[in-house]
Amino acid sequence: MATLIKGAEIYGREGRLLKSDLLTDAGRVVKIAKEIPLSEAGDGVDVINAQGLTVLPGLVDLHVHFREPGFEYKETIKGGAEAAKAGGFTIVCTMPNLNPAPDSMENLQCQLDAINNQDDVTILPYATITRNRIGEDTLADYNTLQDYVAGYSDDGSGVQSADVMRAAMKRIAETGKILAAHCEVNELLRGGYIHDGDYARFNNHRGICSESEWKEIERDINLAEETGVRLHICHISTAEGVELVRQAKRRGVAVTCETAPHYLWFTDANLENNGKWKMNPPLRSDYDRRELLKGVKDGTIDAIATDHAPHADSEKTKDLEHSAMGVVGLECAFPATYTRLVAEGRTDLKRVVELMSLTPRKILGLPGFESGGIEEGDPAMLTIVDLNEKRVVDPSTFKGKGRVTPFEGMELRGWPVGVVNELNR
Repeated sequence: MATLIKGAEIYGREGRLLKSDLLTDAGRVVKIAKEIPLSEAGDGVDVINAQGLTVLPGLVDLHVHFREPGFEYKETIKGGAEAAKAGGFTIVCTMPNLNPAPDSMENLQCQLDAINNQDDVTILPYATITRNRIGEDTLADYNTLQDYVAGYSDDGSGVQSADVMRAAMKRIAETGKILAAHCEVNELLRGGYIHDGDYARFNNHRGICSESEWKEIERDINLAEETGVRLHICHISTAEGVELVRQAKRRGVAVTCETAPHYLWFTDANLENNGKWKMNPPLRSDYDRRELLKGVKDGTIDAIATDHAPHADSEKTKDLEHSAMGVVGLECAFPATYTRLVAEGRTDLKRVVELMSLTPRKILGLPGFESGGIEEGDPAMLTIVDLNEKRVVDPSTFKGKGRVTPFEGMELRGWPVGVVNELNR
């Protein structure tokens, strides 16, 4: 089905905005021109009046949790896809904290069946690094899985054994896929559930030290340098972690990393004793936040991902100690990022598009938008946004099951209004 977008600001080569019409057909952008008449588009074309709107290369989220199979009471693939579409995303990568864990083609297939039963968004699942995602044995069939997955991850827990991780990296390197590492040293957690900072100490909470994250980042970077695997660090939250990635890139290590919008906005000084402030890794100090913003600006941090993690209300409406880890983010991620980085003057739209679309595509090895913007021949995977719209985050309007977000009640600017994703029809 063809789509004709009329009168939009098209995000073109190297981020230049040009007011144009845009026509897609058969999964590709086929024409961009000042005026494309309806007669040229053909019968049955879907016409979008985009006056005052901006068309971007489709948003990509490297890190979401859709909970199916095994935890459908929290979310389903269909519900998660609807949330992703509402947030302007065209591609999302689902994490393997599932039952059964996708550690074989048989276990992955039930997830693929559910993915193929929706057409809202392109979903690329991760397979696990280790069998049953418990960190003890590497998989037998990385090669069998490679054509169906975004990469390999044991997200939710770090692989504690360096020997196991080294063996996995050597074999994953042969596939060319990324290894997406949740970096966390279990013995340093000590029962903590928020950052080990002033709020924890003054309010008698058990804290999680920053070393529990950066120590395993350091180890995994060293192992990646040794093995040649393409290492991607998930949800980085510490200043030390950012600096380790920065130094590794200077040495030529094949390492990338992501952070999430909530780490750019909030710190442990914002905490209140309820579940909307609880996630893993936790909100850190103001110094960590400033170093994350610096890493976003200078290119050390490659991507903004949501770590969208829906839970049942009964699991999140408790105090900090007893609530489940994780908050949702898909439906307000772009405005949260745009407001923080562009509206507040820290960087420009070009950098946001790199963080939320272009670089994630490169990390996944996906073609398209090589010019740095939308050109004829590019995939028909586009996000339409109103960069001027201001709206208060209201979780009651969310499409997904998850409703708990620290952005609730905040006025943000730059809201998605639609997507074109012909490759998923």
